[in-house]
Amino acid sequence: MAQVALEQVRKVYPSGHVAIPGASFTVADGERLVLVGPSGCGKSTLLRMIAGLEEISAGTLRIGERVVNEVAPADRDIAMVFQSYALYPHMTVAENMAFALRLRKRPQAEVDARVREAARILELEDLLARKPGQLSGGQRQRVALGRALVRQPEVFLLDEPLSNLDAKLRAGMRAEIARIHARTGTTMIYVTHDQVEAMTLGQRIVVLKDGVVQQVDAPMAMYRNPANLFVATFLGSPAMNTLRGGVQAGEGIRLADGGLLHLPGVALPVDAGEVVVGVRPEHLALADGDAALLQAEVETVEPVGNEVFLNLRVGGEAVVARIPPEQVPEPGTTVGLSLRPGEVLFFDPASGARLPAGPRYTP
Repeated sequence: MAQVALEQVRKVYPSGHVAIPGASFTVADGERLVLVGPSGCGKSTLLRMIAGLEEISAGTLRIGERVVNEVAPADRDIAMVFQSYALYPHMTVAENMAFALRLRKRPQAEVDARVREAARILELEDLLARKPGQLSGGQRQRVALGRALVRQPEVFLLDEPLSNLDAKLRAGMRAEIARIHARTGTTMIYVTHDQVEAMTLGQRIVVLKDGVVQQVDAPMAMYRNPANLFVATFLGSPAMNTLRGGVQAGEGIRLADGGLLHLPGVALPVDAGEVVVGVRPEHLALADGDAALLQAEVETVEPVGNEVFLNLRVGGEAVVARIPPEQVPEPGTTVGLSLRPGEVLFFDPASGARLPAGPRYTP
């Protein structure tokens, strides 16, 4: 096991394109950290630099106590699992898992012992004699994990390993990976574009946009306290609702369509002028009379089992509310909404930065 530390790690391609302007964060010894962001944000590039598959243009990369900027991939003591399984079709499961150890000319007894142990952890013991063509997608991905596991590396690197699986298999494999990590305690860096996968797998998350680290934190801490509007709207499904307006001291927020959003008990930003108000769907509720802070038109209703998503229109803005299945208004009707005061966030509309709250007011 080992700590991985990036200090202003930068990637510039020969064309002049800056993929990573300068990333700094530390993965603790034994930690499971997830790099997440939209396609093209640089997360796989960062992972490949850690693996040694991409040259580092500037900055310092440490694995354990070693600076490894110039160290060959084979000498970094890492194991990488890719999106494609990359299994040899003519080899059995046991032979695929043992292949890297045999290349390193490890003693046969040691190879057999490591393969048996990895197969036990991954519940592949009954499949060791099969070939990849005889396995399901989930079983093949477990073999790919096993091939990395037998090497007993200091660091596991996983580059979107579940993206080829269907939703049910992905959920099962997420739990499998977390279980493997708990058993081995090996430092793990996991790349995904799926924010649900990041939230469920990461002990901490690094959110990237355009190669820039936006925030590093534990999943729920980041969900509750996003550093900026990008992080706030990227994490969460459905995404955070955003309403633009101007701060009216002692009143609330004057929305773009001219309506006033009363926010009793909410600490408004001081001297902010124009703001973006952020409210998560689960922090909205149907309300009548004085409890209704917003009026919204119901556009569509999406039942998803134990809850319902209401797609609403507030002025010109689309808003989603998550409500219990017992409270389902008809499309086309107008409903009142209340907001959970402590969960309303404010952002600068130009920079996207989170705005500090001022004193609370009572209208």
